[in-house]
Amino acid sequence: MCRWSIPPRRRFWPNLHELEMEITKGTGRVGGDGVMEKGLCELCNPKQWKTVSTAELTSTGYPVYGANGVIGYYSNYNHDKETLLITCRGATCGTLNICKPFSYINGNAMALDDLSDEIDIKYLYYFLLSRGLSDTITGSAQPQIVRQSLKNVRVIYPNLDAQKRIIYVLGKADELLSIRKQQIAKLDELVKAQFVEMFGDPVANTKNFPSTTLETVMTVFPQNGLYKPQTDYVQDDTGIPILRIDAFYNGKVTNWNTLKRLICSEAEIDRYLLKENDIVINRVNSIEYLGKCAHIVGLKEKTVFESNMMRFHMDEKKVNAVYVTEVLCTEDIYRQILRRAKKSVNQASINQEDVKSLKILVPPLSLQNQFAAFVERVDQQKQTVQQSLEKLELMKKALMQEYFG
Repeated sequence: MCRWSIPPRRRFWPNLHELEMEITKGTGRVGGDGVMEKGLCELCNPKQWKTVSTAELTSTGYPVYGANGVIGYYSNYNHDKETLLITCRGATCGTLNICKPFSYINGNAMALDDLSDEIDIKYLYYFLLSRGLSDTITGSAQPQIVRQSLKNVRVIYPNLDAQKRIIYVLGKADELLSIRKQQIAKLDELVKAQFVEMFGDPVANTKNFPSTTLETVMTVFPQNGLYKPQTDYVQDDTGIPILRIDAFYNGKVTNWNTLKRLICSEAEIDRYLLKENDIVINRVNSIEYLGKCAHIVGLKEKTVFESNMMRFHMDEKKVNAVYVTEVLCTEDIYRQILRRAKKSVNQASINQEDVKSLKILVPPLSLQNQFAAFVERVDQQKQTVQQSLEKLELMKKALMQEYFG
């Protein structure tokens, strides 16, 4: 019997009722007497600083903030206190971040320097997060935000006491969201630990399990998915859902209810319809996402899968799909995929033969089934946390709407 077991619920679900009650109190929309409105550039001095090159980055020193958070470290800093920054170049243009004191802000982010004493940095963060900055982005091939476009941004803010109340409530919401995400991460770690306990290192194979290629334990060989132009996608509940690679993580579909929908012919539905216990794997993407996979379970309605992934089905008399999916998420399989990948500029790909030739260990089916049963119990707990997470996200969204309109 394996020594890993699911911990008591209380270890993962602390009593957060008081925090939830704080969130539900709210403070009301910003407006009325005493409320100010100024241009963003009247409240701060947006500035792009000199870029530190990748070659100059080090493993120690002061943190360097780029377009998407900390990108490395440097021997010097250009900001000695918390500073709000806006990603001003690339696909994530408009993303907001707050750097830690004694940090270097790189040229891919716009630092909102010399912030006025009239406004709290975290209030401004939440206000701009609610407002969004898409209307300040220029350029198509290379999106960017420049100081001039920020001059059109108007900021509405109450007195500092009211700002601090809003910060407190939204901060509690973020605290709860962070706790929920940590709980899900711990449950994922528990599954991986159980996998190693039961099956060992797939490379060393210390338990001497037989090995084979995926092809020998499949009943449905890999099939590429459906390509449809954007004009076939719909914004309402007509059509049918399509599974895309952004809808699954760590071997599982994160939310069947939020899939995009499109119009399909009956022939397309028949050909690309997902079935329970299918496995899908990403066949073309940037190299770090190549081979990303998911086990299909819990289908709510007819659903198809898109062209940049493949679908296949395992022989359930030989292997358990839950076990195989976990194997496909290991570093060993990723290294096998890298050896087979065809690389080009900014992306890589694998084909059906590459997937069929992947080598896996095949423990006794009874042991695989034990592992699958363990995963199912963990998933039940994850589902409870996920539902709470989604509830909190909706609650925070409602609060942002209440405060900022």
